[in-house]
Amino acid sequence: MDDKPQTINCKLNHKQQMNPLIGIIMGSDSDLVVMEAASAILKQFGIPHEVTVVSAHRTPLRMVEYAQKAKERGLKVIIAGAGGAAHLPGMVASITPLPVIGVPIKSSNSIDGWDSVLSILQMPNGVPVATVALNAAKNAGILAAEIIGTCDDSVSKKLSAYKNSLNNEVIEKVAKLKKDGWENGFD
Repeated sequence: MDDKPQTINCKLNHKQQMNPLIGIIMGSDSDLVVMEAASAILKQFGIPHEVTVVSAHRTPLRMVEYAQKAKERGLKVIIAGAGGAAHLPGMVASITPLPVIGVPIKSSNSIDGWDSVLSILQMPNGVPVATVALNAAKNAGILAAEIIGTCDDSVSKKLSAYKNSLNNEVIEKVAKLKKDGWENGFD
């Protein structure tokens, strides 16, 4: 066996750039009000993605097929949102070799969202699901973009610009507080 580190070429080709790279799935269409934030941020970064409903409980065979075929269809990351028992992210992660980002959703049948958070967060060793905060689909989209950005410099540059804009927004707020007469000993 050769001990040399191997070069990983993960630059996306033209065909991959036109096909979805990220799958956004949710247990019910009622979750779309939360999950659309992931889609919006991915659009902002110019990352092709798909959005659909895949229920772990009501369409288990659809869920298995989606997870099994995701990589061969060209997906690189799956964002899975679910409320209540929230089995979708973990079940998909148990089937696919792709990274899965779980979005716990505070749904109408939820126990204040804690059931969803713990169901997605407490995965057993060997079946990881990256879990974002309750209803934080935007963060899931950003994390998925960061994963894509490890192989695509244009996405990485857009992420850097986005994070710089967040910094600039805070500095503008600091200046406004000072202008309004609020003082601090820091700056």
